[in-house]
Formats: sequence, C-alpha cells, structure tokens
Amino acid sequence: KCPLSLAELPPSEFMQVADSTWLVLSVVSNGREPPGCQATGVTKIARSVIAPLAEHHVSVLMLSTYQTDFILVRERDLPVVIHTLAGEFDIYKEESGECVPVTRDDVSNGFLKPKPSASPMLHPVQSPQTRFCVLTVAPDTLPAIATMLIDVLFYSHSPPWDGATGSQDLDSITFFSFSLIEGYISIVMDAETQKRFPSDLLLTSSTGELWRMVRIGGQPLGFDECGIVAQIAEPLAAADISAYYISTFNFDHALVSPCPSPRTPASPGVSPEADTPLSPAGPRGGNL
Repeated sequence: KCPLSLAELPPSEFMQVADSTWLVLSVVSNGREPPGCQATGVTKIARSVIAPLAEHHVSVLMLSTYQTDFILVRERDLPVVIHTLAGEFDIYKEESGECVPVTRDDVSNGFLKPKPSASPMLHPVQSPQTRFCVLTVAPDTLPAIATMLIDVLFYSHSPPWDGATGSQDLDSITFFSFSLIEGYISIVMDAETQKRFPSDLLLTSSTGELWRMVRIGGQPLGFDECGIVAQIAEPLAAADISAYYISTFNFDHALVSPCPSPRTPASPGVSPEADTPLSPAGPRGGNL
C-alpha cells in the first residue's frame, strides 16, 4: 500500500503545516558499543550527533520509537548537516533503493555557513505524575486493536488548554504517540490507557518498566530555535541515563526511567561510533 502524502489530504482551515520540508536521518549501528556505556535512545547520539548539530545552529526534531531513533532536519540544512557530521560518520543517501555514499564534496556547491543564532532561550520543564509505557505490536495484530486506537487517538482528550494562564493541568495531561515506520509500530501511552488494550497483544521490554515524562516548553516552541534537544540530551548522556525523545508540533517530550539504573532495551537502539553510517532515510530503507 502507498502511504498517504500531505498533498493528497483535503485542504482544511483546522490543519497547520510547518512551512519547511524535513528530511529523516537515522544512525545505524555497526555492532560496536562505546566502553562503559549502557544507556540507549537519544542518549547514545547526544554527543556525536545532537550536540554538533546544535553547535552549527541546525534545528532538529527527534522521534524516538520502540525500535530506534530518528532525527529530522530541514532539507535546506542538509549541506550543513553533512559538513558537520562527515568527519565522524560514513553518510549515505538512498537512490532507487540503494545506499549511495555522500561526501562533503558532493554538497560543496550547496553549502552555506549557518548564521549564528541568538542566545538559547530558557524554557520551563514540567513533569506530570503520569507513568508511561513504550510498546510495540505485531503488524498482523493491528486490526484487533484498531477500534481502540481510534478511540484513544480521536475521542480521548487532554484537559483543555487555559488561554489565560497558557498552561494545562500537568498532573493529568494526556500523551499518546503512535508511529508506523516501514511496517514497524511504536506506541507511547500512559499506564492507565494501556489497561484498555488486550495485554497479550502489546509487546514491551522484558522488564516492563514505566517511564516519567519531562515536557519542555510552556508555550509552543516553534521550529527555528536550535539546541533544545541538546540541552536535554547532553546532561542525560553525561549521567549515562537512557531516554526516549519525541518532538511534536508544539512541545518536546523526554521520557526517562524513574529508576537510577539505565534500561536494557528489547530492541537495540543506536550506537554513535565514528564509522557508524548516518543515512538520510530509515534504517530499513525508508524514503525521504
């Protein structure tokens, strides 16, 4: 089946679309792990990818899934991204289903030195009491929970946004994330919502641990500011703490374990080795 593109969606006054086109980067492990590093998720790529991009004023969006982590960059920033990371990574692009090496010389004509950005803004960091699960389901069992997914996605709502205070009641905020990437499904939901689904169809890590959410931003963050992900990911990397990170249209969300010990995932995440390939596509051949 062909995915539905944005151009095929009917125009709507209720749909907001960011004015930039974004490309998806994924870090594919070469099988080696940094000595002494147990953490996974965005923590693994904080120093090798997230921090250098922030230093070169590249705005990024993050999407952590049950299987791996994806970095979204503006299409116009791709030359800067390649120049920034080519010294530490082997970089590939997908052409006609094949991975083709990319070098700095390939994008030299399109490279523009990024303009220095303004000083980083201070954003409030808030954490609801809710515990969250990171799950997956087998694709062939998706029809069995489709009705429940539709109900949760479209008929279960967060407490209303208070325009006077510019905030929500974070003790009861609702967060639900569903992604389907190249046939792989990843779901983030709170522990109470999880109880509404058949337990035998939801797959999680062997520990079944729950995660606390940290939401970044008191007002919608926009898409131009650089370094937000790095400000969260780098301290977690320094402490060797695993984290999922999900950027949305309005806010950023980091999921961390309330336990002090880092997680051991059921599925491997990313590994920031010097010769790890960085590809402007999904690790299973997704298209830009």
